[in-house]
Amino acid sequence: MQILTSKKIARFVILICLMSATLPALAHVDASHVVSGFGSGFLHPLMGLDHLLAMLAVGIWAAQNQRPALWLLSVVFPVMMACGAILVVDGFHLPGVEVGIALSISVLGLLIAFAINIPVIASCALVGIFALIHGYAHGVELPTGESGVLYGAGFMLATALIHLLGLAGSFWANTQMASRATRVAGAGIAAIGMVFLSSLG
Repeated sequence: MQILTSKKIARFVILICLMSATLPALAHVDASHVVSGFGSGFLHPLMGLDHLLAMLAVGIWAAQNQRPALWLLSVVFPVMMACGAILVVDGFHLPGVEVGIALSISVLGLLIAFAINIPVIASCALVGIFALIHGYAHGVELPTGESGVLYGAGFMLATALIHLLGLAGSFWANTQMASRATRVAGAGIAAIGMVFLSSLG
């Protein structure tokens, strides 16, 4: 079986970046209006590239930081996402959500690309703020007439699975291709975040 090289990974990431330039920064899911409750919430983060990349990035960065961030960040994100969704239910208005989502992708990607480790409390606070913004966006897009509890349970489960995918991918990359591959992936994620930001201007 052919071993992937860092150059091949870089080319793949660049291709994804170029393709993403044609995608909207918003994570609207037409399918969520067809699938009800839990399924709708589960599909939402999977179908939105912005949410998907942010959650993957949290898993990758957690793996880079090792313990205790390894498990703390993966817990903080879904919990704070739920808090963000609750803000919508309470009628709280959070400004600049789309900018915040794009920034979260860019910042997390850069942290991965430069393998930056910060104190656990600071990393949890940063991830928590980003998660609150993502959760708020999920709450705003709750389909009319569907259960908020089931919808929330769905997107939290999907979030946890995406974090695990990021963790597993990062561990595999570090084992098979050294940390360079992980950092290249982080640069690609940051680039996509910049594309999202530029589309909001």
